[in-house]
Amino acid sequence: MRRITVTLVGLLLGLGLVVPVGAAGPPAPVTQPVTTVPATGALFYPSVLGLVPRLGGPHFCTASVLDSPTRDLVATAAHCVFGVGATIEFAPLLHDSALPAGVWTVQKIYVDPAWTKSFDPEHDLAILKVAPHGSTRLEDVVPGNPLGAPLAGTPVTVSGYPMGSRGRPVTCTAPLALTGDYSGIGCSGFGDGTSGGPWVQNGHLVGVIGGLEQGGCSPDVEYSTPFGASVQALFRRAVAGGRGDVVPIGFAANTC
Repeated sequence: MRRITVTLVGLLLGLGLVVPVGAAGPPAPVTQPVTTVPATGALFYPSVLGLVPRLGGPHFCTASVLDSPTRDLVATAAHCVFGVGATIEFAPLLHDSALPAGVWTVQKIYVDPAWTKSFDPEHDLAILKVAPHGSTRLEDVVPGNPLGAPLAGTPVTVSGYPMGSRGRPVTCTAPLALTGDYSGIGCSGFGDGTSGGPWVQNGHLVGVIGGLEQGGCSPDVEYSTPFGASVQALFRRAVAGGRGDVVPIGFAANTC
């Protein structure tokens, strides 16, 4: 989903300095593989028309559990999903072919109207509602991260599952910077499959890989859509429930 094919012109740091990519200075931190990341998992389209066995194909994006009153919400990038979500499955804490927290079926998708209308990269966030397992809800098994606002200059940990089937996630911690309205970090090693991966700062979800260039065209830079008032409004709508959105295919928009 994210593309890593062109060079980024610059990265605006929290102190207001612009540091061009390739400028003198220490190299960007490199992602590290880990067994699991709290609240984080992979998204699959395994059951389309019943032709693909459950979780038999490679995952396509990353997502994470949101702390919510309904205990059944997951955050990812809007460019990762389309339709009503009926065939999407979420595998939290997936690693090494193991499914320690089970598999959760998406029931509804909520996105900002600006994404539906024009694939606005400032609204590249989707909140997914998953079905319970009997009387058990997702957060009964996997606690989520509460929503928060990004703080420039403060370290943020970004994680994601590189493209492939039943692997391990990677993670990287670096200072959060601002590029216009977008959050950004300088980290090397993310790639396709990591879109939608969580940005966790002080225990709060403050972004997902996506937004500008659907997460970043440079191999050393990641972006997130802004997490502000519109994200809080989307969260409230998802908590309230009601009819979900029909999401147009947007993964070809705003790419490198």
